[in-house]
Amino acid sequence: MAFCVSPYILPLPSRRVTLQGVTLFSQLSFSQLSGTFANVVSILLGGGLGLLLGRRMPERTQRTLLQTLGLVTVYIALNMAGSLNTLRAGPLPGVIAALVALALGAVAGEAMHLEEGLEQLGEYLRRRFSGSGRFTEGFLAASLLFCIGPMAIIGGLQNGLTGDSSTYMLKGTLDGIAAIALAGVYGAGVLFAALPVLVLQGGISLLAGGLAGVLAGGNPQTLTDNPYIQLITGMGGIMIVGMAVNLMLAGLGLEDRRVRLGSLLPALVIAPLLLWALQGLG
Repeated sequence: MAFCVSPYILPLPSRRVTLQGVTLFSQLSFSQLSGTFANVVSILLGGGLGLLLGRRMPERTQRTLLQTLGLVTVYIALNMAGSLNTLRAGPLPGVIAALVALALGAVAGEAMHLEEGLEQLGEYLRRRFSGSGRFTEGFLAASLLFCIGPMAIIGGLQNGLTGDSSTYMLKGTLDGIAAIALAGVYGAGVLFAALPVLVLQGGISLLAGGLAGVLAGGNPQTLTDNPYIQLITGMGGIMIVGMAVNLMLAGLGLEDRRVRLGSLLPALVIAPLLLWALQGLG
């Protein structure tokens, strides 16, 4: 009798615990993925609008939109860079530590030819799949544009570590505008670029969210005061200023003068190592 009754009695507490755990996990995951979801929706909406508009948007309107986005990007980026004002990296102010990390990252990135490597990767994929039609070409072009760049990495770290989705909201706006133009040229393949964005950015956010518990010591509110988070956020703001400059240059038809942001990506790895070394000196 006990054997027959126990399956109906004993599992009840574990079911409640499981349900509570699932609810908590869902809440945390949604907070960490909110920016990614918004980015995906913006690509779908922008791509859908691009399919409707086609090539009807005048070139001067496209350039004005790029310039407007550049101005807003500067505002948000400077707010992020402001986190360096209160940071001390051992004997150095935070802004000097960020400068050193960015300079070392630029040297490393140029030595590895990261900017050229990213361009060659895009060109290889374009040639490799060009025979599959404009659907595939549009998918690849949009995927590379939306997934490669500092905002994809910085936004995931920011969203996963602190729950702040502002960088991905900004990126989503930029991607949505870009999707309008791309979909007008390539068609529906651009909309499917939302899938790699979901996988890549969602993965970065969730991994960063797992790291948040370690950095915060169980208290997420301490993350904003963590020097490593302050340094990465501030450096990210400076790099996003570079993206704003690129947007303004594109609006002026001067894309060949753009900031080589791909070469700065190693700085995101160098920065925490540099901060750790400087704190040992302080």
